[in-house]
Amino acid sequence: MTEPADPAPSDALSLVLVTGMSGSGKSIALAVLEDEGFYCVDNLPVALIGPLVKSQQARGTRQMALAADVRAGADLVHLEKALAELRAEGLALTVLFLNARSDVLLQRYSETRRRHPLSLIAEANRDDAGESMTLMECIEHEREILAPLQHLGIPVDTSDLRASALRTWLRSFLKLQTSRLVLLFQSFAFKAGIPLDADLVFDLRCLPNPHYEPALKSLTGRDPEVIAFLAGHERVGAMIQDIGDYLDRWLPCYVNEQRSYLTVALGCTGGQHRSVYGAEQLARRFEGSWPVMVRHRSLIQRGLG
Repeated sequence: MTEPADPAPSDALSLVLVTGMSGSGKSIALAVLEDEGFYCVDNLPVALIGPLVKSQQARGTRQMALAADVRAGADLVHLEKALAELRAEGLALTVLFLNARSDVLLQRYSETRRRHPLSLIAEANRDDAGESMTLMECIEHEREILAPLQHLGIPVDTSDLRASALRTWLRSFLKLQTSRLVLLFQSFAFKAGIPLDADLVFDLRCLPNPHYEPALKSLTGRDPEVIAFLAGHERVGAMIQDIGDYLDRWLPCYVNEQRSYLTVALGCTGGQHRSVYGAEQLARRFEGSWPVMVRHRSLIQRGLG
């Protein structure tokens, strides 16, 4: 994960670098940042990041966003060094690493009918006897290339985020940026898979399930009736208390590890009742002590979040 920047002067340039998998939403992220007043540049060669930042500083730019990804080619291996040099100069730097499941990326490319960047690079470099890479081969090859860079950024799994939800999340996140660790409590459905950006995962499927109560089945963990049902079971409160106590004890260690972001994922079968309730309750517990965000993956996917 990205390291929190050292305290910077109020007039220092604030830089957001967006990287990650092609098709994961980097263009959407850059558009949001541009709408928020950031000076944005897409597909910038790594060697030009430092000079461009210095140039914009001299011009008085205060908010800047860059996108660097697999299109940079072999120069991408120098990205970590370039970011370290910027941090050493006192810049307030945030790195976002956008990701998504391969099946989702495959579907997105099929819907947009766009070419994968690696397929274009491979086609330009292959000889007459060479074979073209399939779309899935390009996706998996890109994942291998970017794997060493994942630790540089705050992970954002966009697999189940609609474009509108991603825009909302990014705006909320940008307002929350501080030098302190940010806590994200995320509910999800185990049947849809564990979120790629989860740091800690807790299984709430052993708790009483409102799904089997006819009056509660169509509701969510944010509705008063479901809240009352779950709050009425002692073991529900005990599990949430235990998770909160675990975080209280170990959060200082994550801070000492120089993390700026921690995603705590809570899962149940359908991601609608127990996990949503648990995420909301834990968020309330830690609000005021830590910067807190809440995201309900399954509710967002169904248009309920």
